[in-house]
Amino acid sequence: MYIDRIAYKQLVQALSSQASVALIGPRQSGKTTLAHKFVENTDAVYVDLQRSSDRQMLVDPDQFFERNSERLVILDEIHTMPDIFSEMRGAIDRARMRDRRTGMFLLLGSASLDLLKRGSESLAGRISYVDLLPISIIEAAHANVSNTTLWLRGGFPDSLTAESDSSSFDWRNAFIRSYIERDIRIFSERMSSNLLEQLLHMIAYSQGSLLNITSLARALGVSTTTVRNYIEFLENLLIVRRLTPYHANVKKQLVKSPKIYIRDSGLVHALLGLSSEIDLLRHPVVGFSWEGFVIENLLASSPPGTRASFYRTAKGAEIDLLLHFRDGSLSWAVEIKRNIAAPVRKGFHVARDDINPTRSFVVHSGEGRFHQPNEIEAVSLLDLCNELRSM
Repeated sequence: MYIDRIAYKQLVQALSSQASVALIGPRQSGKTTLAHKFVENTDAVYVDLQRSSDRQMLVDPDQFFERNSERLVILDEIHTMPDIFSEMRGAIDRARMRDRRTGMFLLLGSASLDLLKRGSESLAGRISYVDLLPISIIEAAHANVSNTTLWLRGGFPDSLTAESDSSSFDWRNAFIRSYIERDIRIFSERMSSNLLEQLLHMIAYSQGSLLNITSLARALGVSTTTVRNYIEFLENLLIVRRLTPYHANVKKQLVKSPKIYIRDSGLVHALLGLSSEIDLLRHPVVGFSWEGFVIENLLASSPPGTRASFYRTAKGAEIDLLLHFRDGSLSWAVEIKRNIAAPVRKGFHVARDDINPTRSFVVHSGEGRFHQPNEIEAVSLLDLCNELRSM
C-alpha cells in the first residue's frame, strides 16, 4: 500500500523555485519512492550512487550533467559522493547563463547535518531543503490507518504497511540490525556496533527521561565524551532527538538537562521487544512512548522555524512541550495525556503562570476538542497537527 506523502507537494514547489533541492530523512523513510514518482511523472533521470553501475555514469560529472541539462537529475545517497557538490555548482551556474534557474537537481540523503554542511558550503544560494520523516498521523489518517497502528508500528512505510503486527515487528528488528551492522559504516567506520546497539537499548528504556550522560557512560564502561559523540551521531541520522529545556527568566531552579527520545515509536517498541498493542499497554514505557509519538507528530506538522523545548522546575512545575513560532509572537504550551479523562497536573498550571504562553493545550489519544477550565483546550493529536499544518 502506497501512502501519499505531504513532502511530494513540497518538493514540486521547491523545485519550481530553486535549482537544486535536497530531500533529507532517515533511511527507509520513503525518499527513493518519492524520487521514482518524479521519474514516473516527469522526464527525470535517476542515479543511485550506491550502485557501481550508476556511479560509472558520473566518472565525468560535467559531461553527464551537460548531456542531461534539460532534465531533472536525481542523485540518491548523495552523502556517498560529497565531492559531486562542486561539480553541481558549475552545472547550475552554466545553466543560469542559458536562463535555466530551477528544477535541475533532486538530492536524496540520510544524514541531516552532514549533507546540510557540505551542500550549503558548495551550493549556497542554489539549494533548498525538504524533510521527509516517517509517516505522520496526518498522512496515516488520509490512508485510513488508525492512530494505534501508527503508534505501535511507527511511521517507516514498510513497517506501517506490513501485513501484520508480527511482520512489522520483524521488519523493524531487521532494520535496526541492518542500521547497526551495515548502514552506519557508510557514515562512520569508527563507531562500535556493539556499543551503539547497547546505547540504543538504553535510550529506549529511558524514553522521555532526562539525559544523564554520566550514568550512561558508567553503565557502558566508556567515557562521557564517547557517549556524547554517539548520541550526536544518532541525532544526525535522525534516529534520536534531544529536547532541550526552556530557560525562562523566572526566579526558580530550572532543570538544565535535555530529555532524550528515540524519534520513531515503532523503533522504541522493537528495541523493547513489544510486538503487540497488549505488550505495549502493559509496559512501563507506555506513557513515555505516547509522549514521544505526540512530540514527533506535532513537530513534523509545525511551520518552518518552530523551536521546541520543555519546561521543568526542581519543584515540579512542568510543561511537556513548548512550541515557539518563528515570528516570536506566539508560544503554545502542550500537556500530553494518553487518557482523555486524566486530570491536568497542578505543575502544568504553575508552569503556565511562569511562562504565560499564548495558548495552552492538553493533547489526548481520543477524538474531538473541548474546553477545560483556565483557558486550556483539550484536543486530539490529529486535530492539533492539522491546525499546525494550516498555519
